[in-house]
Amino acid sequence: MADRIPQLELGNQLCFALYSASRAAIRAYGPVLAELGLTYPQYLTMLVLWEASEPLTVGDIGARLHLDSGTLTPLLKRLEELGLATRTRDRTDERRVLVTLTEPGRALRTRAADVPWRVFQGYGIDIETALGLIRDLTKIADSLRAAGT
Repeated sequence: MADRIPQLELGNQLCFALYSASRAAIRAYGPVLAELGLTYPQYLTMLVLWEASEPLTVGDIGARLHLDSGTLTPLLKRLEELGLATRTRDRTDERRVLVTLTEPGRALRTRAADVPWRVFQGYGIDIETALGLIRDLTKIADSLRAAGT
């Protein structure tokens, strides 16, 4: 066995802890979101649309979710096929596509209201710890994006 190098051990990697927790959290959403007919990326997109008071461009949604249009377009197309959103060209700028919730898309928000709580119950932490984690993880992500990584 080679000499121990603690900084190269998997259990000491923040990136792996984040990766592992992220995968577990996304898996936990699966059965809950299946009841709504949504995948996890579709759910995140719906969260962005539910927060908006007016139609959003694909670029606006992508900026919020940190996704490029190549990833987002099929997702939005599927939400449109499900009858939850519509995509239309902006009349003032044909290059822009506007995304708007449909009535069923708006109504789904009420049905989805308990999703965060249902999933959170499996986290094994209290609300204060969760809020601290959200702050810390947001700080890490913002710092890494600012550094260009």
